[in-house]
Amino acid sequence: MKLVRFTHEDSTRIGKVVGDGVIDLSAITGPGASMKAMLDRWEDLRPALEAAREIAIPLVNVTLEAPIVDPRKFLAIGMNYEKHAQEAEAAGIKRPTSQLWFNKQVQCINGPYAPIDLPMISDKLDYEAELAVVIGKRCRRVAREDARSMIAGYMVCNDVSVRDWQQRSPTFTLGKSFDTHGPIGPWITTDDEVADPHALEMWLTVNGNEKQRTSTGDMIYDIYDQIAYLSEAMTLEPGDILATGTPSGVGIVTGDFMKVGDVVRVEVQGLGHIENEIVAEQA
Repeated sequence: MKLVRFTHEDSTRIGKVVGDGVIDLSAITGPGASMKAMLDRWEDLRPALEAAREIAIPLVNVTLEAPIVDPRKFLAIGMNYEKHAQEAEAAGIKRPTSQLWFNKQVQCINGPYAPIDLPMISDKLDYEAELAVVIGKRCRRVAREDARSMIAGYMVCNDVSVRDWQQRSPTFTLGKSFDTHGPIGPWITTDDEVADPHALEMWLTVNGNEKQRTSTGDMIYDIYDQIAYLSEAMTLEPGDILATGTPSGVGIVTGDFMKVGDVVRVEVQGLGHIENEIVAEQA
């Protein structure tokens, strides 16, 4: 399934995309539009969600929202593709000797087609194409071989970064957490629809010019290693988002940062795309 949060006629609901339309699932999920709350009840609700065959609302008539706006955690791993690790080193960022995780504070979450703010206090606005994983089960100390069974699905993500603010703190958190700097979507593609999450082409363009391209198979630490590692330290919960790393080609290397009016698009094979315009932050 392709699970979405969508707005239609001034009401935001949970649905699933089928072809060129959205089937409203709110009669099953209940009132409100919390994807996290639905994932908390995933095993019980799934048969009814899969069976739903109501008349679809055309996609062109709805606004697709961020699939999840209320996760407990939005975590991202740094320098998880070899060529990106090399370019980061060249920019003066020390290569980590283990998995390097940081928080993106959840208020940064943004819709798949919503504008991204260029902050008033920085012109170092950078892009990072990423595959995002959505956790589906509450879990702790997960063995690598069991990690996939903890995944609800996958999204496209842009780990937007304010580089000067990122470099001020060893945790990266401030530069990764500005409002609007976590666009995700356009939907959650459930795990059963993805044959191998490590065999997906991923690319990013700015104004139609390709800046990044990779296969998710080029991760240094794959998704299952990531889940096993994180769950040694903390309990992962339904709806938690893990951004799994970006490839080489980021703007900090070339000095080619995003500007007002730029349109940045991230696409992952089989998962759809997100596309966001850069706008000036309003006071």
